[in-house]
Amino acid sequence: MQGSVARQGRLSPMERKLRVAGGQLGPIQRADSREQVVDRLLALLTEAADLGCELIVFPELALTTFFPRWHVPDLAEFDHFYETEMPNAVTQPLFDEARRRGIGFSLGYALIERADDGTVHRWNVQTLVDTTGEIVATFKKVHIPGHDTFDPERPFQHAERYFFEPSPDGFGVWDAFGARVGMMICNDRRWPETYREMGLQGVELILCGYNTPIHYVPDPSQDELQGFHNKLVMQSGAYQNGTFVVGVAKGGVEEGVASLCESIIVAPSGQILAEATTDGDEVIWADLRLDWCKQYTGTLFDMDYYRRPEVYTRLTTMRGPNG
Repeated sequence: MQGSVARQGRLSPMERKLRVAGGQLGPIQRADSREQVVDRLLALLTEAADLGCELIVFPELALTTFFPRWHVPDLAEFDHFYETEMPNAVTQPLFDEARRRGIGFSLGYALIERADDGTVHRWNVQTLVDTTGEIVATFKKVHIPGHDTFDPERPFQHAERYFFEPSPDGFGVWDAFGARVGMMICNDRRWPETYREMGLQGVELILCGYNTPIHYVPDPSQDELQGFHNKLVMQSGAYQNGTFVVGVAKGGVEEGVASLCESIIVAPSGQILAEATTDGDEVIWADLRLDWCKQYTGTLFDMDYYRRPEVYTRLTTMRGPNG
């Protein structure tokens, strides 16, 4: 599926254009090996390359099942779900094929880092790779959702705050693929500060992978709104910051837990250019006219002209209503 060029207006030969794909994944079960998953990623990358895409976005934690749905007394019991380097022996074929086909990708996975002093850091990360197979940047998830202790009342856990540290780095933007590119992961997409931090750096394309259980235990009334909320935050973030957003899911029924799919590519106007129609492995794609961003950042959302940071002081001095 691709976005309508008519929505973007008439294309000029001088304008910057980028064909982007979203590589949605169906469920990854606990028994599935990384090699099996990489084969699926390679199939999606190949399909995107055959379509002429220059970049494909993969989901959050794309190499394993969503392991924070379980709780273990000792974190080290789940160290096998984390990567210790990227690329590694299992993922190297993905880098090699990307280089061979001239297509970049972003990949979400769990990363463990051990410092010389013995300190262990566990991150939820997304790595951006260019068309030569070289790493551009690795982003660490900022807004960690869920809980950090075992909850016996839950039908499944969402223990991300147990397994991952929140990033101390914030939101960067990098020059890649002829654009200003930023990244966010899953829950980051729900926070307006995420988009504005990147918007202030001139972002033109935000890449997001997510795993979103449809059943939200703290408030089940939100279950039927998961798809609506997913689109709402990415469309509004794109519009209010004049940027394209590519949001890509790992969904379907994974280890008995139903998760949202509905991957989308959003324009700076907030319009959806492409959307997944299945709950399995699927490629969506769209042609992005990057200068479309200026139609919003140069008019209604001209930040240099209209923003009033002197009256926004609560944004950085208060965590919430209680201080």
